[in-house]
Amino acid sequence: TETTDKEKKPPLNGRRAIPLNNSNDEENEVPEMEGFGLIPRGFNPKDYLRVVDIHMFKEPHEINKQQHHTDKYYNPKLIVRRGQSFQIQIDFNRPYRPETDQFWLEYLIGRYPQQNKGTYIPVLVRDVLKPGEWGAKITHKENNSIRLSIMSSATCIIGKFRLYVAVWTPFGILRTHRNSATDTYILFNPWCQQDAVYLDDEREKEEYVLNDVGIVFHGNINDIKSRSWSYGQFEENILDACLFLMDKAELELSGRGNPIKICRVASAVINSRDDNGVIAGSWDNTYTYGVPPSAWTGSVDILLEYYSSKQPVRYGQCWVFAGVFNTFLRCLGIPARLITNYSSAHDNNANLQLDFFLDDEGKLDTKLTKDSVWNYHCWNEAWMTRPDLPVGFGGWQVVDGTPQETSDGMYRCGPASVQAIKHGHVCFQFDAPFVYAEVNSDIVYLKRAKNGTQVIENIDTTHIGQLIVTKEIGRDGMMEITEEYKFKEGSDEERLALETAVMYGVKKHTLQDTSYQPQADVEMEFQVQKAVLGSDFKVIITFRNKSHNSYTATTYLSGNIVFYTGVTKNEFKKHSFSAKLEPYSSSDFDVVIKSSEYLSDLLDQASFHFFVTARINETGKILALQKATVLEIPALRIKTQGAMVADKEMSVIVEFTNPLKQTLENVTLRLEGPGVLRTMKKEFRQIPTNSTLIWEVKCIPNRPGLRKLIASLNCDALRHVYGELNVQIQKP
Repeated sequence: TETTDKEKKPPLNGRRAIPLNNSNDEENEVPEMEGFGLIPRGFNPKDYLRVVDIHMFKEPHEINKQQHHTDKYYNPKLIVRRGQSFQIQIDFNRPYRPETDQFWLEYLIGRYPQQNKGTYIPVLVRDVLKPGEWGAKITHKENNSIRLSIMSSATCIIGKFRLYVAVWTPFGILRTHRNSATDTYILFNPWCQQDAVYLDDEREKEEYVLNDVGIVFHGNINDIKSRSWSYGQFEENILDACLFLMDKAELELSGRGNPIKICRVASAVINSRDDNGVIAGSWDNTYTYGVPPSAWTGSVDILLEYYSSKQPVRYGQCWVFAGVFNTFLRCLGIPARLITNYSSAHDNNANLQLDFFLDDEGKLDTKLTKDSVWNYHCWNEAWMTRPDLPVGFGGWQVVDGTPQETSDGMYRCGPASVQAIKHGHVCFQFDAPFVYAEVNSDIVYLKRAKNGTQVIENIDTTHIGQLIVTKEIGRDGMMEITEEYKFKEGSDEERLALETAVMYGVKKHTLQDTSYQPQADVEMEFQVQKAVLGSDFKVIITFRNKSHNSYTATTYLSGNIVFYTGVTKNEFKKHSFSAKLEPYSSSDFDVVIKSSEYLSDLLDQASFHFFVTARINETGKILALQKATVLEIPALRIKTQGAMVADKEMSVIVEFTNPLKQTLENVTLRLEGPGVLRTMKKEFRQIPTNSTLIWEVKCIPNRPGLRKLIASLNCDALRHVYGELNVQIQKP
């Protein structure tokens, strides 16, 4: 026996008595008979109280899952939320006698359970249950059975626990043998006042914890687009996949009751940079050996592929990271929502200033310009208390899984208190200065003078973070939350928040030390006509001369095809003209953009970025503006046929007409709908111009209620084509 004992022991490590306990998957062996010293020959365990069976009441329609709001999880085991009581029944071999019989429950998690770490939990039978503390109480006795009400701690570790029943005998402890059917998942509880994620509003819990579909807002500030995303947090194996992410991040089990720690490690493991996390990002429009980010319709496929392959799934961009992160948070019971910030600053030196360098002609110098404005950027907010910060900074916290900059040496971001960002208190962890810059930077247009100094030509203080939105509660519309992040532009409070942020170390150049005087008496603005992909459109530039002088303005328009991150791929339109500005009058100038100029180079989000710079010849001053615009992309149509009843077959039909003047090749369609059908894929070799494709799918919905079908179409020439349909599935 000596050799086997040695093999079982973990390798010695001079620093710790036992190794790190950071996997929910691993288990230890628990002795079924734990003797107290010598056991007499006549001892027969059968003489004592023995457990015959344990009933967990774990069906979706039974009391536990109903009361704990976990009935939607497609998982056969018991799932409860912490800090709230649940019921089990134990059948013994004879009636239970409280005077002489003594038993207790043991919940264990991980491979090296320890009581002081919360990974080994003995639960004793008491007369009274204290709210938010571990305990068990007998509520009912009948024949050989007892019914127990069990209360878990409101700070309990989140994960999958193993259950044993232990019976005391004079000679040792008798335990039930390992039975995976009694495994119990314990999740966060937004319904429990003592839980760090407690949320009081019932409608908010319905939306931010229990809704398994959501809306992603994209496009840009002048042309907001939306699409549905299937979070699917209740689908089969998703809960296990989410727990696996914490194992992957090597978060110690004892830290898994803390939503702050969970969010921080998850924001790193959602992206594949530096830890082989869930999704590999790609922003360069080439998606070889992977799925283009715009093709995904939800999180389930991504999480399940990662759970089985353990390798990063290709490819994602910000809304994909945010969509998967939202699934993770809602699945574990942390209230979460997906946020879009329009005109989001990616300021790579955190000086609250995006430096755009212009050359002598007033064109953007792409070599010198390192900062970029993303048309939009998606992140998440998670709801929790922040006992690590002063009072008042709990509530919504920004967490961001998109790899932009490193934080403490890893690509991660958050949790950062939204309230702290609004008031400029960016000294509070984690990563508040970066988020503050994303919503508050100024755009500064600079020019290199001959002697190498930088001259400020123009400053735009209102372009960044103009609109911050999320999905409405209970409806599919848009809810603006800009005011949660910042005070009104130009208000005293806004200046004060900025000064506070600067005081706490956010670098900001002051304008006093530069000789910057803008041209005050001429205003310039421009409008881009709404346009459908494949058609011509106009850019209209307007000057207002508010002085009694006549001016001439040398005007330069540059049209660029950009990634939605604001990084230019190429300039497809250059146009210069001289504009005469009469005193006290306004004048419009049109520039026509032809489809032949842009179609060959278009990227997947059909995004353009226009720069207009004008030099007033008489004063030498420069006016500069920039705007992003997105083309209208045709939608997919979804229809259903047949009765829509749970457990009965129905048909879903997806249609699409090719609007381009070219044949679409190698087209992939995807269709999914939580509770109605698993993700389906179909490839089409070609769709000629103006022809319509029709795809019919048969499915058997398994959940009644209002469900959503989501479809996407993808090929090299056309991406970001979506369709959706709400369907009411009747009870059988």
